[in-house]
Amino acid sequence: MTSTTSTAPPTTRRFGRPRAEEGPRGRVKDLLPYLYEHRFVLGVVIAISVVGALASLAQPLLLQQVVQRVQHSEPLGDLIAIMAAVVLLAAVTNGIQHYLLQRTGTSVVLTARQRLVRHLLRLPVADFDKRRTGDLVSRIGTDTTLLYAVLTQGLVDAAGGVVTFIGALIGMLFFDPLLLGLTVLIILFAILVVGGLARRIRSASRRQQDAVGRLTAEVERSIGAVRTIRASGATERETEAVVGVAKDAWTAGIGVARASAPVVPVASLTLNLAFLVVIGVGGYQVAAGTTTIASLSAFLFFLFLLVMPLGQAFGAASSVASALGALGRITEVLDLPSETATDPADTTLTGPANATAAPDAPAVAFEGVSFAYTGEDGTRIDVLHDVTFSVPRGTRTALVGPSGAGKSTMLALLERFYDVDAGAVRLGGVDIRRLPREVLRGQFGYVEQDAPALAGTIRENLVLAAPLATEADCLAALDAVNLRSAVLRHPQGLDAPVGEEGVLLSGGERQRLAIARALLADAPVLLLDESTSNLDGRNEQLLRESLQTASVGRTVIVIAHRLSTVVDADQIVVVDNGRTVARGRHEELVDSSPLYRELAASQLLV
Repeated sequence: MTSTTSTAPPTTRRFGRPRAEEGPRGRVKDLLPYLYEHRFVLGVVIAISVVGALASLAQPLLLQQVVQRVQHSEPLGDLIAIMAAVVLLAAVTNGIQHYLLQRTGTSVVLTARQRLVRHLLRLPVADFDKRRTGDLVSRIGTDTTLLYAVLTQGLVDAAGGVVTFIGALIGMLFFDPLLLGLTVLIILFAILVVGGLARRIRSASRRQQDAVGRLTAEVERSIGAVRTIRASGATERETEAVVGVAKDAWTAGIGVARASAPVVPVASLTLNLAFLVVIGVGGYQVAAGTTTIASLSAFLFFLFLLVMPLGQAFGAASSVASALGALGRITEVLDLPSETATDPADTTLTGPANATAAPDAPAVAFEGVSFAYTGEDGTRIDVLHDVTFSVPRGTRTALVGPSGAGKSTMLALLERFYDVDAGAVRLGGVDIRRLPREVLRGQFGYVEQDAPALAGTIRENLVLAAPLATEADCLAALDAVNLRSAVLRHPQGLDAPVGEEGVLLSGGERQRLAIARALLADAPVLLLDESTSNLDGRNEQLLRESLQTASVGRTVIVIAHRLSTVVDADQIVVVDNGRTVARGRHEELVDSSPLYRELAASQLLV
């Protein structure tokens, strides 16, 4: 492990196609929290659905009366007007119900996305190390969309459907128990078949969503490294790799289509067979004089009302099964413990002042710290071993050593991106595990090694840790890192875009912007990981002078490979293979530490 990547465990990059894994499956009860949030609107929908069902159930009875009056040459009177009003009422309630379901379905998707985003951004950093960004993005964008089908295709409409179904059964029983028995036998067979198909659809949908997640991850990876790919002449190979994953997603989609294809024929067959049986047997009964045309007409209308919600349920079974497959992937993320889930419920240390409550204690101390990353397969990779050193308040300490020694990991432990396996890290004499993370991180101005810039504007990047900073504050921070003139040359000034991952800025500008952001946060401790590695000599010297000024009254911990930038540090800690092997000032270490002397000699400092 190198210091370039020591804040993340090593992961194995897939270049081939991954083996699909069966993850947790969603259950209908997992949907209840999403539905409960919209319970009032859903209650209105259910009430409207019941009214519509009652209006529909009244129609066969009215039809029977119409047929009887026609047969007996009686005047229809107001029956036609009543029947038209009932039909209109059913149509209006269906329209209102459709709108409310569409609206609520969209709201459920929003709820799911809000929960996912809020939880996702609070997961431990180690979980992001083990998962691919594109797959997580797919769960927010694609998987949540499938929850729309749960509301718009039958689950909530079940209330009205149940009323219609039961009412139709009662009406059919009243008119002809024999025909009802034959109809029920046909329907039971269809329900058993569709129930078995739903389980297959759910599994196939989960595999499809996993494949789409992998596709999103591959596309995100390729676009994010498009310059490297083109410079390496690997465009065609990467294209083929992404296309291969796209084919996997296509294959998974075909699996869903294959699993759900029988649903429509089964529903159609059930409907047609039921009508044929009723017409055949009912026609025989009319001919034999055991029933009337009016009763058979009413029975046929009730049969239509019976199979209509049943057909909708069969179609919904496919959509809901697919949605539950996606819900399994959503629930899988929501079930992960958040970063603070294992923190002790200690409310005695809740303010910044408490982080430095022991005035005689060093600002930062590592006491016998050992730490190992855990790989995706559970393998432990040891990084730090019994690390012990302290950083006095208001001083500048440099961490130096070969790449992969574990220097960046120390800063990651300070920020509690990870927790130590043994020993303790203290801030002002307080074990940082006793501090709320927000309070802890408020003590640090942290500049990462690769100095990432977020897509957006320069202003948005600057105020990330200081949302109340004024324009004057932002310009002062840019002045401190010699970046103001470059920013103001752009017509949009502070509102100039930086591009995806800061691509519109040079490496040096990104680095200075990150340092300006840390300075603007005005934290008592600065953590600088190779903060000048991308700067030219002139800007490096200017930045060193600015940092010296900004460091007055602050504690600074800096990681450096160029020893010339830290020879004047108050303390230099030499790290090798995860251990602290020497401490002191530059002149002392040149005499006492063979490793430091070798590093200094390689840079012509001795």
